[in-house]
Amino acid sequence: MKAFVQERYGSPDVLQSVELPKPVPSDEQVLIKIHAVSINGSDREGLIGKPLYARIGGLPTNKILGSDIAGVIEEVGKDNMEFQVGDEIYGEIPGYHGGFAEYVCVRGKTLAKKPAGMTFEEAAAIPQAGVIALNGIIKKGQVQTGQSVLINGAGGSGGVFAVQLAKLLGAEVTGVDNADKLGFMRSLGADHVMNYRRENFTKSGKRFDLILDLIAHRSAFAYARALNPNGTYFFTGGSVGTIFQVLLFGGLIRRISNKNVRLLMVPQNREDLIAITEIIEAGRIRTVIDRTYPFDEIPEAMRYISDGKAKGKVVITVA
Repeated sequence: MKAFVQERYGSPDVLQSVELPKPVPSDEQVLIKIHAVSINGSDREGLIGKPLYARIGGLPTNKILGSDIAGVIEEVGKDNMEFQVGDEIYGEIPGYHGGFAEYVCVRGKTLAKKPAGMTFEEAAAIPQAGVIALNGIIKKGQVQTGQSVLINGAGGSGGVFAVQLAKLLGAEVTGVDNADKLGFMRSLGADHVMNYRRENFTKSGKRFDLILDLIAHRSAFAYARALNPNGTYFFTGGSVGTIFQVLLFGGLIRRISNKNVRLLMVPQNREDLIAITEIIEAGRIRTVIDRTYPFDEIPEAMRYISDGKAKGKVVITVA
């Protein structure tokens, strides 16, 4: 099978197109012929090895990036009772790698059957980004009508879902991203937009009931300053320094200011994937695919993501 692998950390140029043996599923696994895979921030982190937590496990050796896939079950292990040959599925690959290939074997606990009305590309655009937004805004964020919500990275893959969910719940939404995405964020429903290169939202004097930060890099105390009393700050990715500060000082901040500054933990799971997909199917929010690339142009797609240009999701058509 064709696959893109990396042997070292670096730019998209380190991705190499290779031929590998077609994987064989174990008794508990299914073999998936991948039709589409979308790119997430975790893929870029795995490519460049930054932040440092992306290097857990050591140097990459024939590592295949990509986790959000959609495809067709081609073979089923004898002990897997959930799927049948020919099922169209979508979801996340455990371990967040293996999707930049024509085939992958998984157990299927994080997969679901693809809605008939969705293309493979649309389905592949949902899993990681949609589940993070669902948790940050609804399940754990518990946004209420009239609350003020800020989403940092609102023009990216998870941000597009988060903005729409917050507006769906009746919040006043501020989106933060680069200057090229200001109009795009407004088109998603954001009431206010900020160019992060010109305005630091932690110093703007504005206060929010919830901040969902997809690219954290400031101090925990700066984020607390931007919260209303009883407000919550969640972050899902960013610098190691921010992670350590939140883990070390989050409890202290909560005791002295009654504000929650926390890491948003979102395990891969089928239930949340189905829940966010049902909201999309009902027409209440939509997937936004900025660009699709053919499989052979995965390095170019990663370069587009790395340049910060993507408005929503970037998806690779594999087959």
